[in-house]
Amino acid sequence: MLGHSYPCFQTGLRLNMTAMAPENHLKPKNPRILCLHGFRTSGRILQAGIGKWPDTILRDLDLDFLDAPFPATGKSDVERFFDPPYYEWYQASKGFKEYRNFEECLAYIEDYMLKNGPFDGLLGFSQGAFLTAAIPGMQEQGTALTKVPKVKFLVIISGAKFPGLMFGEPKAAVNAFSSPVRCPSLHFIGERDFLKTEGEVLVESFVEPVVIHHSGGHIIPKLDTKAEEKVLSFFQGIRQMLSDEPAPVRSLM
Repeated sequence: MLGHSYPCFQTGLRLNMTAMAPENHLKPKNPRILCLHGFRTSGRILQAGIGKWPDTILRDLDLDFLDAPFPATGKSDVERFFDPPYYEWYQASKGFKEYRNFEECLAYIEDYMLKNGPFDGLLGFSQGAFLTAAIPGMQEQGTALTKVPKVKFLVIISGAKFPGLMFGEPKAAVNAFSSPVRCPSLHFIGERDFLKTEGEVLVESFVEPVVIHHSGGHIIPKLDTKAEEKVLSFFQGIRQMLSDEPAPVRSLM
């Protein structure tokens, strides 16, 4: 269960070029993003999918791919394409009336963020997108990730609200969408995704969401020129938002 860090998708030494530049020539910082993979896959598998996006997008992102805390408890849908190991973030009963290890999952993510952060935003696919979408609301409600800074933006691929919310499960997320989510968000919705309708319902919970529709199914889509421009514009706004934040006060002690 590892985190795979890919600043600009280069392994090895993490170079902070802005720290070496004169203060009056600082460029906007690259957003640091914690990436949460899908059900019974892995950080490595998610990295392989995101890695197909254009370099014009990836070169200005600092991406960290985390493996979920629990080994897969059943067959993975990606076994034909990717070797194990596979992981899952939590478990749910067939009717989504019971969730297991959900609080443990949140504690695991928070611990990783404490040790490896700070992170500016989250990217999630499928089960990882369920978590990603709910985390700002859970932070706002004080039910999860209270020891780390609030997430500043989201990238949600094939996401939805937790199906168990209609039954009051998982408890930590019950009120995650009780108010409009004001966290900037980028949503990918596939025309042939079995979660298409749920993804469209999720979008309605966000204030000024950016939405990209693609012709595929439950996948990380390749980006055509129009989608690439939309993603670049989204992250341009995120970098501007981060650069406008006040600099942290440095202690003289």
